[in-house]
Amino acid sequence: MNIGLLLFIPYRYLETRVLDAIAAAGFDITVAQARILQRVGARGSRLTELAEAAQVTKQTAGFLVDQLEKAGLVERVPDPTDGRARLVCLTGKARAAVPVGSAEIERIEAEWERHVGKRKMAQLRETLELLCEVTDPYR
Repeated sequence: MNIGLLLFIPYRYLETRVLDAIAAAGFDITVAQARILQRVGARGSRLTELAEAAQVTKQTAGFLVDQLEKAGLVERVPDPTDGRARLVCLTGKARAAVPVGSAEIERIEAEWERHVGKRKMAQLRETLELLCEVTDPYR
């Protein structure tokens, strides 16, 4: 199995578990919507930035942001640095889902640590952080 698949399978497992936990807490968020939501910056993000970070077209990002706005998870506000632009910002409702997702991630990481051991889990994290230095354009 190639390294890309070895990285993807655990990620997909984690993503599914997190979205299931968020759904169980009463938040209706699709995978596509989550990939936009998780890229919204603390001070908001422009639609073009979200599209690029999520690797989707601007039209797709706009469609997903429309859905998220209707669900009360994001709002569009004027960009204080450019009167013509708008920022997509998380609402309180979206921020309320964050601890639910974070708690599930903690549970998953604890399960993985029990399975592979503390040392190997620490090595995995360190290795992945090193790889992010050369693979993450948004770091």
